[in-house]
Amino acid sequence: MAATTGISAREGYERWAPSYPQVPGNPLMRAEQQLMLEHWPAVAGRRALDLACGSGRYVQLLRAAGAAQVIALDASPGMLQRVDGAARVCASMSRLPFAAAAFDVVISGLALGHEADLQAWMHEVARVLKAGGTCLYSDFHPQAARAGLTRSFTDEAQRSYTLPHFTHELPAQRAAAAAAGLSISAAHEVRVGIELTERFAKSAAFYRRWHGLPLVLVVRAEKP
Repeated sequence: MAATTGISAREGYERWAPSYPQVPGNPLMRAEQQLMLEHWPAVAGRRALDLACGSGRYVQLLRAAGAAQVIALDASPGMLQRVDGAARVCASMSRLPFAAAAFDVVISGLALGHEADLQAWMHEVARVLKAGGTCLYSDFHPQAARAGLTRSFTDEAQRSYTLPHFTHELPAQRAAAAAAGLSISAAHEVRVGIELTERFAKSAAFYRRWHGLPLVLVVRAEKP
């Protein structure tokens, strides 16, 4: 079945919400989460925001790491209903309804590419971070998008959808971060056959075709 296009990210996630996993649901998500954990900031006793939280998989990790308070924000009410263990806020990730310097840590998994305005996203993250705070985020890699890979899913009715995605190259991310007052301290990739090695159905052909292709970019930034 051909994937349906032309839906917004918010509408897509509303349709995906009933079946979206609360733990990494595929090999790519597991590799992404492992790389995020390798760059995980100190969160014990601190106030954290899970930005574009989805079903809350990073909420669980923040709580397990001892965060004093976790706020989960997403534009999809359906996704927020899946979140446990955090105060839930429905809002845009580029217009955050929080006071300046409200958080010590911002975590955002595989969401940046749903925002067209990179500078607005970085500005809002920097605004709500305290001095000395950390933002750790991941996104699908620009090289994967250029190779023709898409962000697609199949809902409970077995209808397939492709979500819109905006490509933000790493130099543009660095520039937007610097303009917002953030300093990127680490940027690492999940590459096919290197960081991503887990076997799955037809994985041998996938690894042969795409070996070395970066699929995910993980970035850590600090606010001085």
